[in-house]
Amino acid sequence: MCDRYRIPHSFFLGAGDGAWSETDRAKALAYEAYRSSVCANCGTRAAEWDEAQGGDRYAYVTTTVRCVGCELITAEQEQVPDGADGYGVRIGLVPRRQWEQRKG
Repeated sequence: MCDRYRIPHSFFLGAGDGAWSETDRAKALAYEAYRSSVCANCGTRAAEWDEAQGGDRYAYVTTTVRCVGCELITAEQEQVPDGADGYGVRIGLVPRRQWEQRKG
């Protein structure tokens, strides 16, 4: 697991020579365990909802947010053809100035 993190934490703190210490390994493993406990979709953890673990079934409320970027991506995605012509097509966003420079 630790090999997914290329640079140890102590290196950023100005300590160490870039080699992984036991503390660096422990931090990486703890972070990986935390990340695996968080829902990739909503960002909450099961324990936050589980009353047996001190959570609350109603710990969060939903909110609706409109993202103009996501709206543009969805509208453009509707133009991608079905079948083989659309395989592998992904829609992304590029800053307008960068797009104009590429085009120009």
